[in-house]
Amino acid sequence: MSRMLNQITTWRLRFALFAAVSIVCTSSKLSQAQTTPGSVVQNVGFDQKPGAAIPLDLEFHDESGKTVQLANCFGQRPVILTLVYYRCPMLCSKELDALTRTLRTLSEEPGRDFELVTVSIDPKEASELAARKKASYIEAYGRPEGAKGWHFLTGNADSIRQLTESVGFRYVYNPATGLFAHDAGLVILTADGRIARYFSGLDYPAKTLRDVLKQTSRGETGRAIAWVRLLCYDYDPRTGKYTLAIMRVLRICGVATFVTLATAITAFIYVDRRKSRTLVPAQS
Repeated sequence: MSRMLNQITTWRLRFALFAAVSIVCTSSKLSQAQTTPGSVVQNVGFDQKPGAAIPLDLEFHDESGKTVQLANCFGQRPVILTLVYYRCPMLCSKELDALTRTLRTLSEEPGRDFELVTVSIDPKEASELAARKKASYIEAYGRPEGAKGWHFLTGNADSIRQLTESVGFRYVYNPATGLFAHDAGLVILTADGRIARYFSGLDYPAKTLRDVLKQTSRGETGRAIAWVRLLCYDYDPRTGKYTLAIMRVLRICGVATFVTLATAITAFIYVDRRKSRTLVPAQS
């Protein structure tokens, strides 16, 4: 019995040690983005401003190349605003994919019950690229009639800056890679351009979005929400560049969790079998 208890203790110690190492390794990856000099983490995110108004007189270009004011997308219905850039290799597409999946489950439609405004934060992007993005997402949405209510805009640096500042969206451009560090989230606005609510990350529950749109259609604005940050980049000291980090961190967390659980299950099965054999009474 003493020997068995020693073995159990040994396995538990091994498991605890492995779990600790996994957590430390994962934590170091996460903390690196926040402590490395030059990290963009402190300069990227959403500063929530419920009730604040955005400047509707700002000029952009729609997907056809026509110059429009933001006011053209407002006035009758609540607006879902997404701030992305069309060349983004990962997070922006994931954000629009997640929104599209939620929209497919709603009976409400853009152009009838609300407006969708997707604005590129990259002043170098042109209307042709916006048109291709729109065509792709309208096809994924599966309701061609929704095209009239989903606007893909591009603009100059000043218009982009004023819009992003008005909704508290902070991002960083890295000239070495030509990419942007940014957070993921939606901004819901009233028909007259006041900020009603934010959604963070890539999770936009259909019921919650529907309820918020109904409240916003009545002119109601909510409070700031607890924010779940989902950043596209961190600083890699090995290369001196901002790199796509979110998937790397998620893979590290996933592998560490899998290995830890596998080790725990194996250890417990082993101990349980040894215990069962020990407790079997000897045959007379």
